[in-house]
Amino acid sequence: MLKALIVDDEPISRDELAYLLRRTGQVDVVGEADRLERAVELIRELQPDVVFLDIQLADESGMDIARLLAEEGGELRPEIVFATAYDEYALQAFELNASDYVLKPFEEIRIRRTVEKIARNIERRESRTVPEPSRAAKQPDRVERLPISVDDRIMLIPVERILYVGFEEGKTVIATDDRVYKVGDPLTTLERKLQNSSFLRVHRAYVVNLACVVEIQPWFHSTCNLIMRGGASIPVSRTYLKDLKQQLGF
Repeated sequence: MLKALIVDDEPISRDELAYLLRRTGQVDVVGEADRLERAVELIRELQPDVVFLDIQLADESGMDIARLLAEEGGELRPEIVFATAYDEYALQAFELNASDYVLKPFEEIRIRRTVEKIARNIERRESRTVPEPSRAAKQPDRVERLPISVDDRIMLIPVERILYVGFEEGKTVIATDDRVYKVGDPLTTLERKLQNSSFLRVHRAYVVNLACVVEIQPWFHSTCNLIMRGGASIPVSRTYLKDLKQQLGF
């Protein structure tokens, strides 16, 4: 299920687009905004997979959000789709690496094609982040404790206490049974440190401790959610589903 954010200053347009997106059965509209400042807040808070942007927002421009996201980059940058009544900005949109450009009034079949395109883009992007098997003859030693910096101190967290590491609300986090730590290390760095433990990447934003998985819940389009010890729910993307099935034997 794709997470979408709609940015448009016209409530009727937002409602229409949200309706068409939900009808695809592939999109969860997790938020809406009518101004740039609020849109940026929601992008960082909700980490949507795709942002549908109007260009004319009262006295603001959706292009400014696209430029900001293009400058920030990163593996968690959402896909951008311009949804507007103006066709003269198409060239600028694609120069900012927009994934699509949809004109108002919206047509259901056009929205469906856009959603399918976004899903393919994300799947390709996630497949590029799957680490290749190590070619080194010797594997690194298994990590027993993970050092992290907290309040100017170095804490050593036993690996078996870690439920998952992830990227949430713009921060890398390490979740244990009793606390969630925010750390400065990139998710890929922590994944590398934990690679010889019982950890597996299951989503572009999550690496889980398989020893702490207590339930597997089927989800849309042959994917699933992992219920961790303590109740946290972690999504599994199709890119990593095969590896997960091999590891857990289901």
